[in-house]
Amino acid sequence: MDDYNKHMYETSYHSKDLSSYSFLITGGAGFIGSNLAEYLLKYGARKVRVLDNFSTGSSDNLEAFRGNPAFEMMTGDIRNFEDCKRAVEGIDYVSHQAALGSVPRSINDPITTNEVNITGFLNMLVASRDAKVKRMVYAASSSTYGDHPALPKKEENIGNPLSPYAVTKYVNELYADVFARTYNFNTIGLRYFNVFGPRQNPNGAYAAVIPLFLQAGISQEAPAINGDGTTSRDFTFVSNVVQANIKALFHEPLDGHTVVNIGCGQKTTLNELWAIIARLTSNSLPPVYKPSRAGDVKHSLASIEKAKQLFGYDPEVLLADGLKLAVDWYAATYKNVSAQ
Repeated sequence: MDDYNKHMYETSYHSKDLSSYSFLITGGAGFIGSNLAEYLLKYGARKVRVLDNFSTGSSDNLEAFRGNPAFEMMTGDIRNFEDCKRAVEGIDYVSHQAALGSVPRSINDPITTNEVNITGFLNMLVASRDAKVKRMVYAASSSTYGDHPALPKKEENIGNPLSPYAVTKYVNELYADVFARTYNFNTIGLRYFNVFGPRQNPNGAYAAVIPLFLQAGISQEAPAINGDGTTSRDFTFVSNVVQANIKALFHEPLDGHTVVNIGCGQKTTLNELWAIIARLTSNSLPPVYKPSRAGDVKHSLASIEKAKQLFGYDPEVLLADGLKLAVDWYAATYKNVSAQ
C-alpha cells in the first residue's frame, strides 16, 4: 500500500456507524469524488452510489471499488433530471461534486458551464429534496470571492465574479440558501481552495497547476507559469477535503444552509510552489513564463475559522507533506522518473 493510502486509511473523520447509511456521490469518477468514495467504502458505508457521465472523470479512478458489494456505479448526467431522480432513490446523504471546472474553460464555453453547474445543481437540489435526503454537501468554490481584495478570504465578504465559472458557483450558493429557507432542505457548501493530490489528471487543456508542475518535475521538463509567478494560492491536499466533506455531512443540527471555506490557511506563490516540486523531483530547469490568464484571481488565502468552529475541520496535511505524497503517487502512476 502506498504512503497516500496509508494516510487515508489510518485516519477516521466520523463517529457514526456508516453501515447504517447510503451515500450518493455525483461526479464520483472524478478526482475529489473518487477519494470520497474510497473513504466511505473503507469505513463500511451500506451503499456508495456514484453518478458520473465521464466527461471529465475516469473509470480508472473507480477500478479498485468494483469488487465491493457496497459500491454502485450509475452512468448519467446531472443535466438530465430523470438521471438525478434515479440517483437519489434510497439515498440518505448526497455529496455533490459534479461540476464543469476551470475558469478558462468557462470563458471559452460559458453555455455548457452554466448548463452543468447551474441547471445540473438545481436538478440535484430538487431531486434530493423530493427524495427527502437528510443533507446535501456540495462543492462550492473560492472563485466566488472574485475581485474582493481582502486576505484572508472570509465567507461573508465577496466581490464581483471574474469568470462565468465564478458566477455559476455563486448561483449554487444562492439556490441552496433559497431551498433551505423555502423548503427546509439542508445543505452545506464547501468553498474549496485549490485542491490537489492523487487522481488529479495532469492531462488535458484545463489541467490544474499542481498536476502540471508534478508532471513536469517528474519528467524533467520545464513547467509553464502564467504570469510572473507571484500569483498565490491556498493549496489544499485532497484528504483535507475528504475530512471536510465527511464532517459536514454528519454535522448536527441538520438545519438550513451555510457556506464555509476549505483550505489550509497558507499562501504560496507559483514560484515557491515550483521550487518545492523541483527540489522533490531533482529538477533544475527554470520555469517558462507566459501571459497571465483572463479571469484569474491574483491572490487567494482562506480563513478556515468558520469551518473549524462549525464542525471541527482541521487540515492535517499541509502543502509540503501533501506534495511529497503526490509526487510518489504521480511517479508510480505515470511510470516516469522516480521521486527523490
